[in-house]
Amino acid sequence: MTQEQCPHRNNVQSTEKPQLYKVGIYGWRKRCLYFFVLLLMILIVVNLALTIWILKVMNFTIDGMGHLRITERGLKLEGDSEFLQPLYAKEIQSRPGSPLFLQSSKNVSINILNEKKQLVSQLVAGSHGVHARGKMLEVKSSAGKLLFSADDHEVVVGAERLRVMGAEGAVFSNSVETPHVRAEPFKELRLESPTRSLYMEAPKGVKIEADAGDFQATCRSDLRLESKDGEITLDARKIKLLRLPEGKAPSPSGTRQTVFEVCVCPNGKLFLSQAGTGSTCQISSNLCL
Repeated sequence: MTQEQCPHRNNVQSTEKPQLYKVGIYGWRKRCLYFFVLLLMILIVVNLALTIWILKVMNFTIDGMGHLRITERGLKLEGDSEFLQPLYAKEIQSRPGSPLFLQSSKNVSINILNEKKQLVSQLVAGSHGVHARGKMLEVKSSAGKLLFSADDHEVVVGAERLRVMGAEGAVFSNSVETPHVRAEPFKELRLESPTRSLYMEAPKGVKIEADAGDFQATCRSDLRLESKDGEITLDARKIKLLRLPEGKAPSPSGTRQTVFEVCVCPNGKLFLSQAGTGSTCQISSNLCL
């Protein structure tokens, strides 16, 4: 078939126009996309602003954060610091010339553990007092001299003087071994056992001196001075024996006897007898009974 025989086909092809297809997002989809992009940009700006604000408030720097500084020797804290969890450190020290304060609302505990994680020493400072636990406790002076030491066997006081300021003095439930017991100047020294006995023993002797006052020994029952191998010496300008019983001896009428002689019984008792031209102890020998 020739071209002249199909005139209607040419007319159809000449009247048709080429079709164009749109590629992309249009309409409400495009507006939603722009909205989400704008919201994302706002969130990024807000997060960046908050990050900068946190860095500014927390004082983040290259050396550390806030009062915390990272140095070659470790961590350095400036100002007051609060720890909510246990702190593990090899060494804690303050700045040169500044004190170190440890403060807690309940207590401050320092624990020392061994290789097996067992508690060997402990120091607890709380509202009820200070408690220390360990095998030995030592207190030394700045020169290294031992001032106080305590362990399971003994307590050592290395100071030159031990002073007890309590009104009731010092109470010892067992024996006390010391080379010297002395009261403060112009103060009294009292050795007292209210309900039991009091013994003072020394292999080379016991010496009691009162350089500027009196020495007084008081007891409810008997006071006994005994020397097994030696003697008892009373060395004084005046020796008074008060409340000794007096024997009766005949004296001239109208005269008052002022001179007596001291009589000693075989059992050791002493009594007074009126002095005469001779001994009058035999007259009052009934006092020896």
